[in-house]
Amino acid sequence: MAKNTDERKARAVPSSRIGRVGRLGALAGKIAGNVVTNGASQWIKGERPALSALLLTPKNITNIADQLATMRGAAMKLGQLISMDTGDFLPPELATILARLREDADPMPKAQLDTTLKAQWGESWHDDLLYFSYAPVAAASIGQVHKVITMDGKMLAAKVQYPGVRKSISSDVDNVATLIKLTGLVPSSLDIGPLLEEAKVQLHQEADYHREANMLTRYKDAVTQHNDAEFASQFVIPSVHPELTTDSVLTMDFIEASPLDAAMNAPQEIRNTLMTSLFQLFFNEIFGFKLLQSDPNLANYRYKEDTQQWVLLDFGATREVPSDIALGYQALLQSAASGSKQDMQHAALQIGLINQEHSDAQQDLVVALGMEACEAIREDDPYDFGNSDLLPRLHDKGVALTMQHDFWHTPPVDALFIHRKLGGLYMLAKRLGTQVNMRAAAEPWLKP
Repeated sequence: MAKNTDERKARAVPSSRIGRVGRLGALAGKIAGNVVTNGASQWIKGERPALSALLLTPKNITNIADQLATMRGAAMKLGQLISMDTGDFLPPELATILARLREDADPMPKAQLDTTLKAQWGESWHDDLLYFSYAPVAAASIGQVHKVITMDGKMLAAKVQYPGVRKSISSDVDNVATLIKLTGLVPSSLDIGPLLEEAKVQLHQEADYHREANMLTRYKDAVTQHNDAEFASQFVIPSVHPELTTDSVLTMDFIEASPLDAAMNAPQEIRNTLMTSLFQLFFNEIFGFKLLQSDPNLANYRYKEDTQQWVLLDFGATREVPSDIALGYQALLQSAASGSKQDMQHAALQIGLINQEHSDAQQDLVVALGMEACEAIREDDPYDFGNSDLLPRLHDKGVALTMQHDFWHTPPVDALFIHRKLGGLYMLAKRLGTQVNMRAAAEPWLKP
């Protein structure tokens, strides 16, 4: 269980490139020292330990996890992205490290936070506020969130970016990837190159708080101005407060809500309604708004128990959906609903999930995988996600397909983000034990 940020020990974020590289160098030294010590001890006993066993000791695993969490930024985010995108590919040792990185990060010390806010809000920033909580309500990979009360009584949330994170993104990603490879934590068969480039792009976007403020405003407008008022009323989205927003501080409404787990205790009917609304939102993102909040992190959802609404947070990973991609996925959705394999093949070609160089057999495998992924939409009845084995089935078939070396193919990046978001929703639907009529949720987009 993640510790409350009040209980976590504050640790300064290394803000210079030299300081961040030094952290990783010191970590490598610690690991090497532990390897020598443990290896010598086992040699004395007449044992011949494998290098991997010496590298992946509990002590080394703890050192790696703690150091990446201390560095925050790309060092922490990279671990989260690898965890999210590779799932069961990872050995249990790396899963242990990434579990630590999925918790709240350690907060900045008060002095470092104060220095950061002086640079963003001015030397006397505290004189302009009625209240500022130095203890963050949340601390993650890019920044930490603080409760603020303005002089006129508005309760706000200020997301403060860790110092040095933006400038160190590319070098952090490269250095951490090297460390992970050297320690043998990633299987040699797993190509994390595309993940590394994606991590850099996503981190640069998420570190641009003016961009996130713009995306948050656009997304909120798209939802609140939806022509279905009942649909729009199911979501609460904070408003940006530009007077307290800079490139490193994003300030918005503070909305009281419970963690996602609170929704698990709601009655079945309410859970079904809640999950249906998220799938409806997903379809609107792609086909209506053409604006996708692409980060499926469950911490981005909060639950208002009194009104049974979702609170949507964190729009740093929001991206526009190109019209041609949206049209391709609408055609794919329609083919899944009708059960037409030929139409799905055309849609997959249109999107770029397959190409003409793939054999007929390989194209058939992709179409079959697509049909299986969309099985919930073929029947006009609730689909029982809670008791479904859909995710492991898709995982096994996806792995089998990618093991065919002559099939290796990278789909458009927009497709990868859409698949990631849908996969996250499938996992959430299973976690909440919901039954959702997916055909009804997608109904507005099934008409030619």
